[in-house]
Amino acid sequence: DDKIQALLEKTVVMKLNGGLGTGMGLEKAKSLLTVKGSKTFLDLIASQVEWFAKNKGKVRQMFMNSFSTSADTKDALKAHKEIIAGDWEVVQNKVPKIDAATLR
Repeated sequence: DDKIQALLEKTVVMKLNGGLGTGMGLEKAKSLLTVKGSKTFLDLIASQVEWFAKNKGKVRQMFMNSFSTSADTKDALKAHKEIIAGDWEVVQNKVPKIDAATLR
């Protein structure tokens, strides 16, 4: 069980959270659409990871945002402080990029 916990602590749940929404006429991330009561897709995603961390083992949650979804996502995640503590996102098309030749 200690080995499993150690592996889980190195695990990152990465969610694609940017792209195609503007082509659908949205002005913010699709994950901010309300789906159940006052809960958004983003709330449900965050709740799943929080439940898993509490009941099975701690994992990190990260989001791959676009420039147009980053600020809205961070604002919406204020209710989920553990997720936005530290590195919580990767922004698409932002440097530094990985060099194909050196993988750095």
